[in-house]
Amino acid sequence: MTIEATATDLQAFTESWLEWYRAQETQLADPHGFLAITGLHWLDDRPQRFPDAPGAWHTGPEGVVVTLDEGEELVVDGTPVRGEHRFGVLPERGGVNAVWGEAVIEVAKRGGHDIVRPRHADAELRTAFTGTPAYAPDPRWVVRGRYLPFDEPRPTTVGAAVEGLEHVYDAPGRIEFELEGRELSLTAFPGYAEGTLSVLFTDATSGVTTYAANRSLTVGPPAADGTVTLDFNRAANLPCAYTDLATCPLPPAENRLPVAIEAGLKIPRERGGA
Repeated sequence: MTIEATATDLQAFTESWLEWYRAQETQLADPHGFLAITGLHWLDDRPQRFPDAPGAWHTGPEGVVVTLDEGEELVVDGTPVRGEHRFGVLPERGGVNAVWGEAVIEVAKRGGHDIVRPRHADAELRTAFTGTPAYAPDPRWVVRGRYLPFDEPRPTTVGAAVEGLEHVYDAPGRIEFELEGRELSLTAFPGYAEGTLSVLFTDATSGVTTYAANRSLTVGPPAADGTVTLDFNRAANLPCAYTDLATCPLPPAENRLPVAIEAGLKIPRERGGA
């Protein structure tokens, strides 16, 4: 059921959306955000050097190791390190940000692989960023849904923006809702904040006005009766919408919606969006 806003509510609704939109853009354009990434380096057991990070890097059963040259230094968790430093075994979707002068060297695990992903504030993608096109906020795209938890979380394997890479999430349940006169549902993954849910989806606008591979929607904690609110005006782009140096997950097959959701963020200008 669509949630309709009165005329007096519309200004507050729009201002709330603008606050969300500006926060999205600020985070994206952070000096060490995703637009600042200059390389996506995959580690193996052979020491490798990269033009945008110090030292020689490798990984193995005991995790990621960097060997810094004389005069090179990283700051890890506030502590300067020199010579050999062991980051240890990183958890999936976890990582460490090591500071190197004005840059940040992200050391992470994605899809079972250890990576090094340097972030430099003067990266061209970041310095040329002018903002993300978006649909004007419209209350018609705010709908009520019902969260139906699974008996136990279901391991769900999805593809990634990087060919050959896979991500596995424990899906806690699905969300059922009605939109444009159709009964629809979305498999939900755990959100970043406690109790929230995250939904990855595509729809009939994908590849036309919105990014082809995916969009993401955060859903607040379900009410006691399972009621949730889906505000598609806040459908966000993942980093892969802007850069090929991201490993973003793709939506599960059942989250490809057959309706056109003309709300939220559009194709970035970096990908040819208007």
